[in-house]
Amino acid sequence: MNKILKKQVLSPGIKLFNVENKDIAEKVLPGQFVVIRAYAQGERIPLTVADVDINKKFITLIFQEVGQSTFYFGSLKEGDEISDVAGPLGKPSEIEHFGTCVCIGGGIGIAPVYPIIKALKNKGNKVISIIGARTEELLILKKEIKQISDELCITTDDGSYGKEGRVSNELSRLIKEGIKIDRVIAIGPGIMMKTISDITKPYEIKTIVSLNPIMVDGTGMCGACRVEVEGETKFACIDGPEFDAHLVNFDLLMKRQRMYTKEEKESMESLEKDKKRKSK
Repeated sequence: MNKILKKQVLSPGIKLFNVENKDIAEKVLPGQFVVIRAYAQGERIPLTVADVDINKKFITLIFQEVGQSTFYFGSLKEGDEISDVAGPLGKPSEIEHFGTCVCIGGGIGIAPVYPIIKALKNKGNKVISIIGARTEELLILKKEIKQISDELCITTDDGSYGKEGRVSNELSRLIKEGIKIDRVIAIGPGIMMKTISDITKPYEIKTIVSLNPIMVDGTGMCGACRVEVEGETKFACIDGPEFDAHLVNFDLLMKRQRMYTKEEKESMESLEKDKKRKSK
């Protein structure tokens, strides 16, 4: 149970694990997530399930190493056991036949948008996918998303792959070209989702975003993942993680995401010092 069956490095600092867990694989739906602990006393890490084995034996998790806990998680090897994998958690994505859907993934947000693209396509929607990252080496799942999309647009901030610019530029282009868009789904950094929301709001295009606030237990007990939606407090773990973008207070979301920046920096500095000491 929770054995790492496969480990793959997708790009610098971004890794893919296939994790054996039949119970979750049989129940999880696009948009839902799990909370993992790499070891018994470890930090709880929420991760959206990026894919499921066709035989429902394992789930695929894709994550970026950004702090001590994810760096430790990334150091695990094939055959290692993950202490805890709880889920599926959160509400699944709304998957219906909408018409033309534009699915946007920015950075590590490409991973959670992938199963949504697949599900929307299986429902008969026309799917235009837009994915982007800072550089070419940070782009993930290009081939996989191209195979299941009617059209794929790729951007990089530095122009090293695809079009130079942001994913929001490509969305603006589609709208200006007069393409009728029935729904937009965007997952990525808070500022990216806010920009997408600002673009679609004047055109009244239904836009869904998956929010990623600080989360602890994932069951609505701790309140750490609270967000403001239409002026009301919601918990991303049980009320979401997906919400109508035009109702989200993105400024508050991003402010709360920065709450522990200082502590995270100090933690990483401590980790680097430990590595240097051990290497001597």
